[in-house]
Amino acid sequence: MTANVTGSDHEHAPLDVPTVDQAGKASRPSRSRWGLLSDRNFRLLWSGQTISNAGSSITTVALPLVAVVDLKAGPLAVGLLMAAIWLPWLVLGLPAGVWVGRIPRRTLMISCDLAMALVFITVPIAAWTHMLTETYLLVVAVVSGTGSVFFTSAYQVYLPELVGSGDLIEANAKLQGSASVAEVVGPSAGGLAAQVFGVVSGLIADAVTFVVSAVTLVLIKPRHLRHPISEGGSHAVVDSPGASQRSLRTEVADGFRFVVRDPYLRAITSFGAAANLALTAYQSIVVLYLVRDLHVRAGLVGPLAGAGALGGILGAWLAHPLCRRFGTARGAVAAQLTAVPFAVLIPLASPGPGVALFVIGSMALVAGVVAVNVIFGSFRQAYAPPEMLSRIVTFTMTINHSSIPVGGLLGGGLSALIGLRPTLWATAGMLVAALGILLFGPLARQRDLPKSPVSGS
Repeated sequence: MTANVTGSDHEHAPLDVPTVDQAGKASRPSRSRWGLLSDRNFRLLWSGQTISNAGSSITTVALPLVAVVDLKAGPLAVGLLMAAIWLPWLVLGLPAGVWVGRIPRRTLMISCDLAMALVFITVPIAAWTHMLTETYLLVVAVVSGTGSVFFTSAYQVYLPELVGSGDLIEANAKLQGSASVAEVVGPSAGGLAAQVFGVVSGLIADAVTFVVSAVTLVLIKPRHLRHPISEGGSHAVVDSPGASQRSLRTEVADGFRFVVRDPYLRAITSFGAAANLALTAYQSIVVLYLVRDLHVRAGLVGPLAGAGALGGILGAWLAHPLCRRFGTARGAVAAQLTAVPFAVLIPLASPGPGVALFVIGSMALVAGVVAVNVIFGSFRQAYAPPEMLSRIVTFTMTINHSSIPVGGLLGGGLSALIGLRPTLWATAGMLVAALGILLFGPLARQRDLPKSPVSGS
């Protein structure tokens, strides 16, 4: 899981009552049982991102396969390749928040999609012309990660511009749900495509999905908004008056101070980083655990390792009902209180039928993660002042993502020192510690997350 934590801003007004978001745009009531999917613009965004997520999931299998099969790369080279994808977040994450605030979001997303398509299509061309090298793949990984930084940052800011704050939980739930489906289908499709059409075929498929995403974004019709902070689809916006004259360092520092001083954003960001540390440590050794301790056959390792994504579909589906029943703050805490105890099932698993404990534990954990991602993601998008949104989004995501490579190293190092199963017990303990951030923070003391920044933030 990647806990890109954010949450809802409304106090559970009935779903048929329109509210007005911070950009001044009224949230439209659902006009059919399909909810936001009856809205053409959201349907285009949702379909394009669903297809693109499937392509990206294929690449998670295809890119290392190209390195291993075509270039005979060793474990160190593959590890560097995967780390290179996350490196741009550490280098560019904070300044990207400033730049995204100064560039039309939809235009930036389309540009990133087309650039990524071009980059990935060069890999099979290089392979067919015998020019492919490990260095070339590393460059592709870094460029891919850079595109992800800018696209994801712009996407997080563009969504509330498109749907309005009253619909953010539903929008994020649908997007997270389809992303979870993609995580189930993508790796299997990537492995099958590699076997039938060759290892570079998955990257061709991913390039096509980036083009599809770009086309759906082009087809979105701009809406005229009441507040000039949003491009509404195609109009350029500056984050705040005079922002283009302010230094990059000043803009980054403003975003940093806002998050650190705000008790809700501070708690959510800390929780996301701590949870990612624990879950990445677990994920870094899960394949070894399945093979060595649970004696799972090679053909079943992929489906079992990806079984948790099925829980993501459940978590996305439950997010909205949880918020209506318990409130946005208590709903998020309840999701984690329910999910985290299942972490102990993973180290309790055993060969044979006992593998079911691993599957149940993984699915429950991911269900909890996706539910809080939907709630916290919607909250952050609606809660942050519009002129600060891009910086707040990228700052929190940078902090969350920075713990991912550390978690990978921690999982590998601990397993070498104390073994696989004890390491899984340690990651379960770290998840309990992460849960403590929510239990002893401001979220546990109220039903709903606030609509606007607290005094003194």
